[in-house]
Amino acid sequence: MRSCCSSRDRISDLPDEILGKILSFVPTKVAVSTSVLSKRWKMSNLLAHVDTLSFDESMVVYPNEDEEAESGSSDRFLEFLDKTLRNCPTKMIKKFSLSHRGGRFTKSPAVYAWILSAMEEEESLLEQVHLECTRIEVSLERKLLRSNTLVKLTLSREYCLEVDRVFLPALKSLSLLTVGGLDYNNYRHLIKGCPVLEELFITDIGADAVDPYPPCCTASVKSASIKRLVVSVDMPYGGPRNEHSFRDLHYQSYVKAPSLVYLDYSSHVFMNYRFLDLDSLLQVRLDLKLWDHHKPIYGDVTNLAAGITNITTLHLSPDSLEAFHFCCKSMPVFKNLLNLSIQSNKKKGWQVMPLLLNSCPNLHTLVFKGLVHRVTDKCGDACACTPNNKHNKKMKKKKSKVISCLWTCPVKVLEIVEYGGSFQELKQMRHFLGNLECLETVRVGGIDADNTIFLRANLLSLPIVSSNCNNIHFI
Repeated sequence: MRSCCSSRDRISDLPDEILGKILSFVPTKVAVSTSVLSKRWKMSNLLAHVDTLSFDESMVVYPNEDEEAESGSSDRFLEFLDKTLRNCPTKMIKKFSLSHRGGRFTKSPAVYAWILSAMEEEESLLEQVHLECTRIEVSLERKLLRSNTLVKLTLSREYCLEVDRVFLPALKSLSLLTVGGLDYNNYRHLIKGCPVLEELFITDIGADAVDPYPPCCTASVKSASIKRLVVSVDMPYGGPRNEHSFRDLHYQSYVKAPSLVYLDYSSHVFMNYRFLDLDSLLQVRLDLKLWDHHKPIYGDVTNLAAGITNITTLHLSPDSLEAFHFCCKSMPVFKNLLNLSIQSNKKKGWQVMPLLLNSCPNLHTLVFKGLVHRVTDKCGDACACTPNNKHNKKMKKKKSKVISCLWTCPVKVLEIVEYGGSFQELKQMRHFLGNLECLETVRVGGIDADNTIFLRANLLSLPIVSSNCNNIHFI
């Protein structure tokens, strides 16, 4: 009788092409190490059948800290990379990723020659490239940077380009992640050489006292083809001791993108914005931060607001609410805006809410991520909170003479996310339900499971002014 179990290595019996496909799903270091499994794996150059290469120096274990500090990039890692790439035909690779620290590694022409060759190969299959260096600047120099197959390119940290011309006719997604060494001319060549580019991701989180200057790409975007733009600049540049440099770096933000549909923009406010030809823009997320150390308040977002008036969906952070209040000279009418999402923070006020709601004549859905916010005397009739000061009575008399912005607000759907059930939140819900006369649907989510019955009962007991809204839905 034959045993139902067998010790036969069935995986090794698979064709090289199948094994290569399997190894493409693991880090290249792991794929290379499989050569010790058996003679079959060692004799077959399976890397010739791998279509994905992923090198990450953070996976290298240094024998001591001195080696890491001295070289910045281990010789063993460089040797491993050189040896591996020599066994990998460039025309077979579809995805290539390299992350390293720098040091002597940056002086290895063989590595970069392989990368550029893989991009420029006539029969190349290369579709995605990700390059990251964390310590020393690496400049890819080329008279003509080209690839007929590359669809996605990511340059991160110390990687930059020195090119006269760029031709990437298939590139649809470009990510520039804190690339401080990329100057304006090379950035312009790069964008101009991507005629079908659809997604552009720009971030910068690396400013410090040594390198306080932002990459030019964070302040200027011009492309006829991009449909999705994400700009995130988390570090302010300049400072109170260098006012001239500060104003030069933050004078103007420029965006011209006639095909743009989605914009996610996060930055400290600039003095001026030129947001042009954005008629196709539908959805915008804004996180506009005020400058803490500048008095009076620096910046003007008036032109930014005027440039996005055709949108249908707007998401505003707590900082953006204050930026619109302090830095917007005139609020435009958002005639097409159907969905407005507000994120609240107990340290930021709602002063701009009355003006904002009055500027949205066709608003359908209003979403709040949290209701707790800083209480001020300028939240107006959009808020139920009253500041505790000696002017309370005067403020109440003044409010009674003004038509509430909620009475005229056409919102049909009110959604509250992360409802905590505090007294302030319940009071705000009473205010909304008692004044939004067009409401049809109310949704509340995020209620603590331990207090579900109590909090739901409180909400269900609130009077609803709209005759078209009979209940509250809990999500």
